[in-house]
Amino acid sequence: MTSLDYDEVTSFLGERGPFQITIFILLSLSTVPNGYTGMAMVFLADTPSYRCRTSHRNGTSANLSLAEDGRGGGCLKYQLLNGSSNATEPCVDGWEYSNERYDSTIVTEWDLVCEDAWKVPFSLTIFFLGVLSGSFLSGELSDRFGRKVVLFATMAIQTLSSLVQVASVSWEMFCVFFFLAGIGQISNYMAAFVLGCELLGRNLRVVYSVLGTCVFYALGYAFLPLCAYLVRSWRLLLAVLSLPGLLYIPLWWFIPESPRWLLAKGRVQEAEDIIRAAARKNGITPPEVIFKDSELLISEKSEPKSTDVSYTYMDLIRTPKMRNITVLNSVVWFITTITYFGLSLSTPNMNGDPYLNCLLSALMEVAAYVLAWLLLKLLPRKALITFPLLTAGLVLLLTHAVPPEYSGLSVALAMGAKLGVTAAFSVLYISAVEQFPTVVRGMGMGVCSMCSKTGSTIAPFFPYLSHYDRILPYILMGALTVLAGLLSILMPETRGVPLPEDLSQVQTLNWCCCCCRPACSRKSRKTERVQKLQPTV
Repeated sequence: MTSLDYDEVTSFLGERGPFQITIFILLSLSTVPNGYTGMAMVFLADTPSYRCRTSHRNGTSANLSLAEDGRGGGCLKYQLLNGSSNATEPCVDGWEYSNERYDSTIVTEWDLVCEDAWKVPFSLTIFFLGVLSGSFLSGELSDRFGRKVVLFATMAIQTLSSLVQVASVSWEMFCVFFFLAGIGQISNYMAAFVLGCELLGRNLRVVYSVLGTCVFYALGYAFLPLCAYLVRSWRLLLAVLSLPGLLYIPLWWFIPESPRWLLAKGRVQEAEDIIRAAARKNGITPPEVIFKDSELLISEKSEPKSTDVSYTYMDLIRTPKMRNITVLNSVVWFITTITYFGLSLSTPNMNGDPYLNCLLSALMEVAAYVLAWLLLKLLPRKALITFPLLTAGLVLLLTHAVPPEYSGLSVALAMGAKLGVTAAFSVLYISAVEQFPTVVRGMGMGVCSMCSKTGSTIAPFFPYLSHYDRILPYILMGALTVLAGLLSILMPETRGVPLPEDLSQVQTLNWCCCCCRPACSRKSRKTERVQKLQPTV
């Protein structure tokens, strides 16, 4: 059954009844913890000012004056032997940390400074490696076992792993469970996204994709600095952020499985039962037979039955059209994620209060999602991907012209670029869902997310490049973002096009740009004339 056929058969439900609104709200709420699970490291692993701990050993007194070699402190201390000395030595007795902003962070807990400072960005890389693994696994699991089962199973993994992190006794233990939390985080987000798109009608699907999952994700992100401002201990903060996950357990009895997925698996009766329950909730009397009388259903006489076909990741590259769609989306997602997280993780390094900077970054995301939703009603999907990416990339490249004393302007440009990248990213999700067919949609979104999170594993190190050159991170991110914008021109337009159900319905790429489209059209017409002249066999 094609997407258009499914939408027509279930059109009696209406677009925005109580059933659809309930699904919209509950699935959107499920994405709130995803907004702060990984980004919490902005505060959990922030490095306060530090200095070598004072000691008195063998008549040698370590002065509080420090050799500058670190953020607000030092990794070396002066030796005072017989009154004075310019010699320095390592901080063998540990460090003292400022309590002005934090009671504790994982940096102060396990002394992640100086020669161990690399562990701070690497901790977040470990999380994104978990996200990467989850992206690879969740798509196939979702297509094989169902969207609902994967959604709730991975929500449990995320919540329980975060709670165990609170009791970590070492940095290694913290990272192991951070990895597991990463697996759960992306898996339940992708499952919720696909489930919502398949349960809701065409018009509400767009609203859900932008104002649902994305805005609620941003609200979770905005919730982070508010909690961090009130709770200054990393263990207590992580517990406060993890416990809300337990509130989602009752949603199991309110969120159904995707009827589209059930039909693709040949479980027609279960799909009918869900549609009938939705009709009752909307106060609508359904027809006696919803799917079975449709001439567009999979014929029982077909050989072989499509329900017997088992799709794998190889189907994403099996045909030229499917391969092009998969590769193009993967590259654009990879680059866009580097810029998105590179800018998000730079908020502690910006001038001003880190809590306020993080809140502004989150509010910028909300603004980007609302703006994208409003423009989606007027403009094609591709325009809302290409233009914001090109603009954001150019804005980042302009930062090299800003004098160091005008740091506020640099922050404003970075926030403007964040607005563009976030808006484009939200539309990328919609476009990808509409490009991949139902039989491999979960796996296709999983691959895109996997490539995206490969980029996110690199992103934590971009802010650290500013220690070598202030504008280097912005130049690199700007150049990559411009490249992503140019590549996105090739994407097929999906606005108003029914969701493809099988591999044969996948669209082709727009290999012709505007300047050469007339030539491409002439070539296409010539090909058609040649085909008409050829004898029919």
